[in-house]
Amino acid sequence: QVQLAESGGGLVQPGGSLRLTCKVSGSTSKYNTIGWFRQAPGKEREGVSCMSTSDGSITSINSVKGRFTISTDNAKDTVTLQMNDLKPEDTAVYYCAAALAVNVQVMCRMSIYSGYWGQGIQVTVSS
Repeated sequence: QVQLAESGGGLVQPGGSLRLTCKVSGSTSKYNTIGWFRQAPGKEREGVSCMSTSDGSITSINSVKGRFTISTDNAKDTVTLQMNDLKPEDTAVYYCAAALAVNVQVMCRMSIYSGYWGQGIQVTVSS
């Protein structure tokens, strides 16, 4: 089994920054990709940024490119999402996930019924 726990969410003004952290525990053989997803009220969950723990490849949605950065530590058991220049449309519950996936693009399209998920953490961007 793999367990994930997010931290670092909260309320921030437009243009501000937040850093989300996800601690991953359990067998590293059960995942080769990790990522961040989000779900805004009334919308489907979407993959924001995903990363391969084997080759470091990354994919992100266009709306966060240049603003959000995903990274892991050397042990590959902590994944961070640095979010800069936040906008009101970034408001959502953010989820950390891990899975065995063919590539990061597949990971970021992953169903909520696949892989391992954290409980989610609220990010609110508002003045």
